[in-house]
Amino acid sequence: MKKQIDRIVPKPARPGMVGDGFRVFNYIPGSGILQARISPFLMLDFNAEFDFGPSEKIRGVDVHPHKGFETVTIAYKGSVAHHDSTGNSGIINPGDVQWMTAGGGILHKEYHEEAFSKKGGPFEMVQLWVNLPKKYKSVDAHYQPITASQMGKIALPGGGVVNVIAGEFNGVKGPASTYSPVNLFDIKLKKDEALSTTLPANYNTALLVINGKITVNDKEAAEHSFVLFKNDGEDIEIKASEDSVVLLLSGEPINEPIASYGPFVMNTQQEIYEAIQEFQSGKFGTLE
Repeated sequence: MKKQIDRIVPKPARPGMVGDGFRVFNYIPGSGILQARISPFLMLDFNAEFDFGPSEKIRGVDVHPHKGFETVTIAYKGSVAHHDSTGNSGIINPGDVQWMTAGGGILHKEYHEEAFSKKGGPFEMVQLWVNLPKKYKSVDAHYQPITASQMGKIALPGGGVVNVIAGEFNGVKGPASTYSPVNLFDIKLKKDEALSTTLPANYNTALLVINGKITVNDKEAAEHSFVLFKNDGEDIEIKASEDSVVLLLSGEPINEPIASYGPFVMNTQQEIYEAIQEFQSGKFGTLE
């Protein structure tokens, strides 16, 4: 049985700026999709293709804290560098993914990679926040840097490809380790190419049309639209009306209370107060 579509959300009318380096359209929760409805996913920001132009000043987001969840950054065009208070650093290039588990707390900053910033050019990224179950909210902060070559890959007959970031797509597993069941697929389809897959009916499932135009379960979805599925049926069929890129996300709901305040996501308001105190007292370390 096909998964029925709950709604198709068009691209928000206006982007917002995160720092001075990320011009994003917010779909979760900005489009009215409540976090509980799309659990375990908490936020989805999409920096649709945009050329910031050459700059000697490195654009980005300065030092900021995180606690209680994970951030997943998917690079389509352009390059992003990052540093954190545990001493980690790295560069995310097109096709790469940075999966950061903030866990018990971390300071982080992310910005356009220096050479890319000086040259300028198309910049296209997705950042997804994934909740952590209560018992894992205080795990030590750590990273999973996943390069394009490390993805689980399925070559499609028409010339497209499915990059399996997390979970399993038609028997092919992705490299990301997750704290609750999550499927995350970067799908690239050629014009008139189609694919099908199945996902558990109870998983909260959605897709974002990064580029192109598709038909999904007999409904048309334009470029930059966000498709939310109902929690019934398991089959998903996607056909590309033109060369298209689609991000498909699906996960088992975490049926626990959510208390959030900015970059902190916990289970109770008291835990939010404690997270703020930890940050203010320097427990998350230091980062210049």
